Amino acid sequence: MDWRVFAQHMASMARDLLAEHTLDSTLRQISNSAVELVDGCDASGILVLRGDRVSSLAPTEQLVTDSDRLQEQLKEGPCFDAARPDRAERVFRIPDFTEDPGRWTSYVPRCRELGVGSMMGFLLYTREEELGALNMYSRKPGMFTEDSETAGWLLASHAAVAFSTAKTDAQLQEAIATRHLIGEAMGILMGRHQVTEDQAFDILRTRSQRTNTKLRDVARRVVETGTVEQ
Repeated sequence: MDWRVFAQHMASMARDLLAEHTLDSTLRQISNSAVELVDGCDASGILVLRGDRVSSLAPTEQLVTDSDRLQEQLKEGPCFDAARPDRAERVFRIPDFTEDPGRWTSYVPRCRELGVGSMMGFLLYTREEELGALNMYSRKPGMFTEDSETAGWLLASHAAVAFSTAKTDAQLQEAIATRHLIGEAMGILMGRHQVTEDQAFDILRTRSQRTNTKLRDVARRVVETGTVEQ
């Protein structure tokens, strides 16, 4: 590993991540960077765990999604563990899928059938939150060395900050859009029913509670149809 060259690539990647404008494009850049920058990495993706449900984000190949689904099905695996906030470990590595794993004994032979030779998983986290796991796969055994693990950890550290920032930006944009939608719906109700701003909001909130529907969805219906009735 030429660490000087790697550092130059990491700096370039960090600038590229900051230039991305959406959460999806940021995650794709992270996965692609893993394949480009980490020796031995043939495929990569981000696994997010909610309870025992797995979401595969920005996979570079179908192999990544298949591995994630397998871990969800078996409730075990390095990426599954790396994404769990109750685990103290931050890095998981299976150097050789042809050897006795000693751990994840159900997952390893099944994943070997998918064509995986070795893999690594890194927890994506900041000081404020844990976001999921960045996972890297090789089709050949023994491809990930200690240097590969160090490179993956450095990339994951940069990726976590970019992921968190993009996620916050996406949530902010969604909040702004929702606020605008609700305001537009309130204006329609105020004009149609000759009610005050507070009364218009109460109409939306009451409909949301009675129908167990999100407030923004009630507002969207008003904007589209002019009424809260279904």
